[in-house]
Amino acid sequence: MTVPAHLAHIVYMTRRYAAMIDWYCTVFNAHPVHRDPALTFLAFDEENHRFAIANLDVMRPGGDGRQGDIGVNHTAFTYAGAGDLLETYARLKALGITPYWPVHHGMTLSLYYQDPDGNRIELQADALGPQDAIAYFASPAFAANPIGVGYDPEALLADYRAGASEAALLRLPTGPPSPIPSEHGL
Repeated sequence: MTVPAHLAHIVYMTRRYAAMIDWYCTVFNAHPVHRDPALTFLAFDEENHRFAIANLDVMRPGGDGRQGDIGVNHTAFTYAGAGDLLETYARLKALGITPYWPVHHGMTLSLYYQDPDGNRIELQADALGPQDAIAYFASPAFAANPIGVGYDPEALLADYRAGASEAALLRLPTGPPSPIPSEHGL
């Protein structure tokens, strides 16, 4: 059975944006690889980012002050390649576990799942190497679409099983930005 190669990152939702960024930079000696008013991605090692901080005051302005949106949004795990990710998708689907959001973020091919308690998990395969992913954060393509493009995991699985190359499987599809499922946040 295929298992993730490593823990990739954790995404936090906050209404104390600057304080959270400062804290994670201080505690982990991290640095921003991308920062805008809504999202900051922080790295401290070879991974393109280990933490993302999402500013709820920008993403969901006028919130009612409840703490419910604050906290861990999701935890991400990286597979060795697109084939491993797609075979995991097939195994889970056969067990009745399906992703609520398949999206290609530009730097990762990702599938988002929700566990029985509602915790969100991202399973991903890197589409870019660490330095290329960091450069992608600074690109006009990322600025135009920081979320990514949706894709059909069934079609990609069929392509994989038909012998498509790793590069073809990981290529960013064309299309409009993928809407974030409203009940799931990021």
